[in-house]
Amino acid sequence: MDEDMVSMDPIGFHSADEPYRDRYDDYQRKTGLAEAVQTGIGHMNGVPVALGVMDFQFIGGSVGSMGIVVGEKITRLIERATEQSLPLILVTASGGARMQEGTLSLMQMAKISGALHEYQSVKKLFYVALITSPTTGGVTASFAMLGDIIIAEPNALIAFAGKRVIQMTMNIEVPEDLQKSETLFKNGILDLIIPRNLLKGSLSELLQLHGFLPALHPKQKEVTISYTVKAIWVGFSVRLLNLILMEKGPPAAQG
Repeated sequence: MDEDMVSMDPIGFHSADEPYRDRYDDYQRKTGLAEAVQTGIGHMNGVPVALGVMDFQFIGGSVGSMGIVVGEKITRLIERATEQSLPLILVTASGGARMQEGTLSLMQMAKISGALHEYQSVKKLFYVALITSPTTGGVTASFAMLGDIIIAEPNALIAFAGKRVIQMTMNIEVPEDLQKSETLFKNGILDLIIPRNLLKGSLSELLQLHGFLPALHPKQKEVTISYTVKAIWVGFSVRLLNLILMEKGPPAAQG
């Protein structure tokens, strides 16, 4: 979805080294990606799913990968999932909001969260947040932590502020494992920790547990409908026969 959507450098950002526009184009050439997230509708073991996957390689570091385009693409994906009543899976990997797009990048947190409110609270649909390493900043502070089920990979770095920033700001020592997925799981922030090789099967089970079943081929639908009609007719016939027998009463005793 929205494969050709790219940032237009909304605030004309220029660092000491190079313009944001040049750096953006360089990342596109290096990664082969148009932006830091890919979105679309697919199938997981036959179940239709709306899927968004972030890629940390695209301006993912300290300056953050969540810019205007990332926010817009994820929002449109959520809206499509809402319209079509699809389960939603978002795979996160980000350094947070993209500094080169200023306040506009921070606004994406609210925009995505607003779309998720409609999807989850109003339409009562099912969203799985799948957190990979690293996921930090504004992504952690918004949609990464809004899943109905929040899953992380083992040993994933998950945080808002980085360890060094916390130590410098708070003047305290931060334990090595404080921002690891295992610690977050022990403290109730995550629902599950699942290694990547088991993810597909686990996600498929979760989807079916929440009522999302594989889409049927048209011929399978015809067969299913046919059997359903027959079952309804048989059930109706049995009930009608029982009513007739009840009206007639028990058979007269012989003798």
